[in-house]
Amino acid sequence: MLKILAHSPIFKGLSDEEITQLLNETPHNIRSYGKGETIAQRTEEVQNLCIVTQGSVKGEMVDFSGKILKVEEMHAPMPIAHAFLFGDSNRYPVDVKAMEDCKILYIAKVEFLRLMQRNSVILVNYLNSISNRAQFLSDKLWFLSFKTIKEKIAHYLLTLSKSEVRTTIILPKSHQELAEFFGVTRPALDRVFAEMQDERIIHVNRREVTILNRGKLLEM
Repeated sequence: MLKILAHSPIFKGLSDEEITQLLNETPHNIRSYGKGETIAQRTEEVQNLCIVTQGSVKGEMVDFSGKILKVEEMHAPMPIAHAFLFGDSNRYPVDVKAMEDCKILYIAKVEFLRLMQRNSVILVNYLNSISNRAQFLSDKLWFLSFKTIKEKIAHYLLTLSKSEVRTTIILPKSHQELAEFFGVTRPALDRVFAEMQDERIIHVNRREVTILNRGKLLEM
């Protein structure tokens, strides 16, 4: 677990010995969860710093119709909802579920506050980490502002390509994972991919996508 925590945004820059000493001085516990088990529910108060030490979890939202939007996946050694640990409304913004068997380290808020007061490295790491989360959430909100699937695909592909020179992209997510990321059904996503291919905007071969008309993507 120490080698995992050494790569966590909260403990980075600390040696195994330093992490061991800090954990020995800080009350904490580790809980295990099975695949599909709920770890936290949306609007539940965030009372602990939580770090995934084994396996992975996902944050998702469910609307009144039962439609599920996967917001993010968190793999060890990432923290969970740490940007919501403090504040006037410090509640989980999404439901958190185990994607596979996993273990999570819990440190109570008051104990984590003492830990930051004792160690400036952890304090700076935490501040940097929540600033990065604010940027991620801002980017996510901007992405979700796109109304159509075509707009979302265009933005996603242009972000992955990064330059006009690069025309072939290997998608880091499967089509099912992309559908969850976009908040749409898999058939709807596949239908739009097929339409964009028929329009000679892109060519799709499983996870390999070739941009044929960058100008059209920019228009979208």
